[in-house]
Amino acid sequence: MICASVDVTDGGKGVRFEIPTESGLRPAFVVRHGGRVYGYVNRCAHIGVELDWQPGEFFDDSGLYLVCATHGATYLPESGECIAGPCRGARLTRLDILEQDGVVYLR
Repeated sequence: MICASVDVTDGGKGVRFEIPTESGLRPAFVVRHGGRVYGYVNRCAHIGVELDWQPGEFFDDSGLYLVCATHGATYLPESGECIAGPCRGARLTRLDILEQDGVVYLR
């Protein structure tokens, strides 16, 4: 379990969590966009820094795009594709997320 569904609001603050990898724990996050929950490894496709400028602050002011606080790379929340900035065309690493019975899970 990552969090309760109500903890992730459309275009609002995301929820940070960690995922196990072969090289140890990595930061990850979930956000809600268009009513659906999406999850990604919290690592910019350009230089590998975490995206959020404050914990859970992944969206731009409009609540429509994910933005890297370090250099402004802009990502589509539904696909993780970078549409503006130095890594245009690259993607965030997407996670397999399930939302069921009011709970958000990592599969």
